[in-house]
Amino acid sequence: MDLTASQLKYLRLLSETYPSIGKASTEIINLTAIQNLPKGTEHFVSDLHGEYEAFLHILKNASGVIKLKIDDLFADRMTEEERKSFATLIYYPEAKLDIIKSQEPDMETFYRVTLERLVELCRMTAFKYTRSHVRKQIPSELSYIIEELLYGENNSHERKTQYHASIIDSIIEIDMADQFIIKMSELISRISVNRLHVLGDIYDRGPGGDIIMEALTKHHSVDIQWGNHDILWMGAAAGNLSCIANVIRICTRYDNLHTLEVGYGISIRPLVTFAMSTYMNDPCPNFKPKVSVKDALYASDVNSLAKINKAVAIIQFKLEGQLIKKHPNYEMEDLMMLHKVDYKNAKININGKEYDLNNTFFPTIDPENPYELTEKEEAVMQRLKAAFMESEVLARHVDFLFSHGSIYKCYNNNLLFHGCVPMTEDGDFSEVVTTDGTLSGKEWFDYADRIVRQGYYGKNKTLEKERGVDFFWYLWCGYKSPLFGKKKITTFERCFIDDEDTWYEAKNPYFKLIDSEEVINRITEEFGLEKETSHIINGHMPVSKGKSPLHANGRCVVIDGGFAKPYQKKTGIAGFSLIYNSYGFILTSHEPFSSVEEAITDEKDILSTMVAQKSNTERVLIKSTDLGKEIQNKIDALKLLLSAYRDGIISQK
Repeated sequence: MDLTASQLKYLRLLSETYPSIGKASTEIINLTAIQNLPKGTEHFVSDLHGEYEAFLHILKNASGVIKLKIDDLFADRMTEEERKSFATLIYYPEAKLDIIKSQEPDMETFYRVTLERLVELCRMTAFKYTRSHVRKQIPSELSYIIEELLYGENNSHERKTQYHASIIDSIIEIDMADQFIIKMSELISRISVNRLHVLGDIYDRGPGGDIIMEALTKHHSVDIQWGNHDILWMGAAAGNLSCIANVIRICTRYDNLHTLEVGYGISIRPLVTFAMSTYMNDPCPNFKPKVSVKDALYASDVNSLAKINKAVAIIQFKLEGQLIKKHPNYEMEDLMMLHKVDYKNAKININGKEYDLNNTFFPTIDPENPYELTEKEEAVMQRLKAAFMESEVLARHVDFLFSHGSIYKCYNNNLLFHGCVPMTEDGDFSEVVTTDGTLSGKEWFDYADRIVRQGYYGKNKTLEKERGVDFFWYLWCGYKSPLFGKKKITTFERCFIDDEDTWYEAKNPYFKLIDSEEVINRITEEFGLEKETSHIINGHMPVSKGKSPLHANGRCVVIDGGFAKPYQKKTGIAGFSLIYNSYGFILTSHEPFSSVEEAITDEKDILSTMVAQKSNTERVLIKSTDLGKEIQNKIDALKLLLSAYRDGIISQK
């Protein structure tokens, strides 16, 4: 063998784990067997927007995958009502068991039948995985018994069948049936989906972005492509004042201070005190919360919220103006509005047209220097900055977003991101002027990802750190941000101008160009994926009922989850989710989720409708996936190690 020094060093390290021909050979056989299993199921969701109950339910039912498996397996043995009840038990085992116990006269029979059905369903769900993989998902204290139930039965052997039945009898006899039902249900939910992809916008509007984040930190296999609302919270945690002001404004606008104050322990009392004294006599009609009190997590004083909303909005516009002046390469001067206002006559001139303002009370703005904070505003923002940066829970969640997330991901020949690839009208990648030169396409994505990591983790009091902290805000709403995808965000216009024509936010040409397969090929090639067979999957843009989220003959899928209730009134649906299993893609649309209580007591699942299905010509095996390529690299290395053992280059231990 002709080995380089680095190869020899690597093989010697590998021999520490596989110290003999026998051990290396066994691992090669195991890995080869794994490669020929069907690929695991991937689940894509997007734009969760704090609606934690709907998200957790989608997570539990895997966008309908579990119900489909139940129907396939038990259609000829259970009625539709029985299958619904069984599905609800798997989604919410503890709560459903309490109801069943109050209604079922023969619990012993129920336990026996239910455990047998759970074992059968779990066995069907687990067949595409190795025993080793399934074993890792089973709670350690029950692993031996559950493994025996899953793998110890052979229907052709009477003694094995009796052995299986005796295990179930023992579980019931020693009052462990509830625990086994709960753990088996959780196991089925875990292995129904091998990989969860969250395509951004976990936060804002709904009341539980922190609850969703906590669930994701406990998920067995998840990656996140940051959305513009996620990067906003990440920037706030990094100390970006503009991001902090935007976060508070949105929480106030949607009556969702609960996430800040309870979820993250961030008090906004300094802002409340300032707002109530400064805007005491201002009714702030255009700043009242967008959701009704009955939709909010708890009752709020809408008039107080309106004053807080206006106070922080004015601060936001000032801070954003400062950032735009500081970074002319952002090309966002159109966002600066305060210097265009005629404060005496309550009018503003935008692009040569004059508009009336619906509010004339601006006590904190100096017309000669409109972007300067007052001393009180500065003091409020510094205290809020400290509160955000001192929140341990927020820091933990943002660390998770960095460790499990990125601006984009290439996975199994699919390109995943939240917003768009910034493009020009003629289909070229938009060029962006940065401190590292003019960038476009993949280079722009990689640069943006690196800069915000420097902003969060970089050394304090360095130019790189300062640049990165500022850049969070650009990714939130920047002209060429891959997370935003619009020409301009019109927050000021929506707050102060009644003419809705001024509210329009022009989308990046990407959203028209993606109907062309030629454009899809250009983008996927740019990111190193195969032409013709690769796909783009992104979110960000809600799709109305009756409209298709599929573009370019299914090569691009825009799966905005539509979880946010304010959007559902416009779109008529609760968005889409996507499943990619070994047979192909399944696109599903969802009706709005009512409540967990209804899901349990009335067995009312989210109504999901298959919108499209794209089947593979052949079933996809693990060897054709990214994981398969990693496994093949390891097999090749182990074969090299075998040769080194046999040639005497490395000694067996």
